[in-house]
Amino acid sequence: MLLKSCCIYGTGAFSILMLILGISLVLSSVFPHLLQSMVEKEVVLKNGTDTFAAWENPPAHIYMQFYFFNLTNPAEVLLGDRPAVVEIGPYTYREYRPMEQVDFQDNGTKVAAVNTKTYIFVRNMSRGPESDLIRTVNIPAVTIMEKFKDSLYLSNIISSLMKYLDENLFTTRTVGELLWGYEDRLLADFKKFQHDLDDVFGLFYKSNASNDGEYVFFTGQQNYKDFARVDTWNGGSSLSWWTSDECNMINGTNGAFFHPVITKSETLYMFSSDLCRSLYALYDKEVTVKGVPGYRFVPPSKVFANVSVNPDNAGFCVPAGNCQGSGVLNVSPCKQGAPIIMSSPHFYEADEKFAQDVFGMKPDKEQHQTTIDIHPLTGIVLQAAKRLQINVYLEQMPRFSQTGNVRTVVLPVVYLNESALIDDASAKKLQMIVMEKDVVENIPFMLIGLGIILGVVFMLLMCRQRVPESTSAERQPLLSS
Repeated sequence: MLLKSCCIYGTGAFSILMLILGISLVLSSVFPHLLQSMVEKEVVLKNGTDTFAAWENPPAHIYMQFYFFNLTNPAEVLLGDRPAVVEIGPYTYREYRPMEQVDFQDNGTKVAAVNTKTYIFVRNMSRGPESDLIRTVNIPAVTIMEKFKDSLYLSNIISSLMKYLDENLFTTRTVGELLWGYEDRLLADFKKFQHDLDDVFGLFYKSNASNDGEYVFFTGQQNYKDFARVDTWNGGSSLSWWTSDECNMINGTNGAFFHPVITKSETLYMFSSDLCRSLYALYDKEVTVKGVPGYRFVPPSKVFANVSVNPDNAGFCVPAGNCQGSGVLNVSPCKQGAPIIMSSPHFYEADEKFAQDVFGMKPDKEQHQTTIDIHPLTGIVLQAAKRLQINVYLEQMPRFSQTGNVRTVVLPVVYLNESALIDDASAKKLQMIVMEKDVVENIPFMLIGLGIILGVVFMLLMCRQRVPESTSAERQPLLSS
């Protein structure tokens, strides 16, 4: 009887102990902190580790896709009609961005490297070969006309030279020429007078099999939040930008992680050489990529907003005070004076007038928004897509007959979709991490559940113990026969 009572009260005591322990663990967040601590130890750039290998040569495949806008009515445009374009693409390139010339510095707290970019054409993922012809604006000619449009003497010479060379406002070139370069006759003639001028033009000329200088990264040894963050570029000042696989596509830096534990309130920063500026992205929604949960971040519309909405964009009003509408940025100062305007594809999230000015624009959020999906615990990029459009500012220039009666318009030339998707092996590892995380984080609740079950058992046993047993006398009939 004594042993039975000890077991009953022991069950009750154990029930209370489990409840107290479980509730304490929930309130103290011991296990989430433990998980974070484990991740922090892994997020360090150190030679010989998996983290370093992923940073040095990211396993995820990166692709650059180009979609050109073929102009279908050049003669009508010169008469003042609205341009009509047809999207042609994609033309897909596999992108390789390994870290090279890696050199650890300052006792392992920093590492220097150059990031060489190489693009290899993938025919079976492309609409056609690189020899496909595209009719578009003659960017070298427009650049030269724009540069000398206010000089009566030089504009007459240039206009005559263009007539002699049969150079017009529009040109037809192959995909390969437009991307990687071709010798331009007008530039070649100008080079005779300006010897430092390059007579080859291409939207991505000199971008293949090249790098943009040395980066110095923090390894995360002193502070895990500094993992793969850029300290200096080409010996310059400190920079803040994304340092993940998506970052590879945006600015040429490498890495496999953001700093661990990404929250929905996080603001992610990057630097885009295409836009000559820093950008940022905010939380949008929860997503699942290859069975792994993640947070999607997107640049807000304010990034491309008019200066009246976002004063930080005042530097893109060139010349000063000459601001475009929302959704486009004038980047001519960092494009050697070429009247290049950057936007989202099909003028997504831009003022309606830009899409209405060009027949064939069909802005769509799913296809044209820049996105980056991140695993919140490790900061690993699950999926990313950088989407930007290159446009040329066109206007009538009276001193150049080549411009005819063209209306003032931001004419799209090409848009790029630079994307990455986590590889299957890495996704499986993350699935295991997610499973382990769920198990570990649920231990306190399992203890609470066990405590509740034992508590119910304790109460049932107590109730059963207090029911008096019937005596034999009580079971006798009141009246005998």
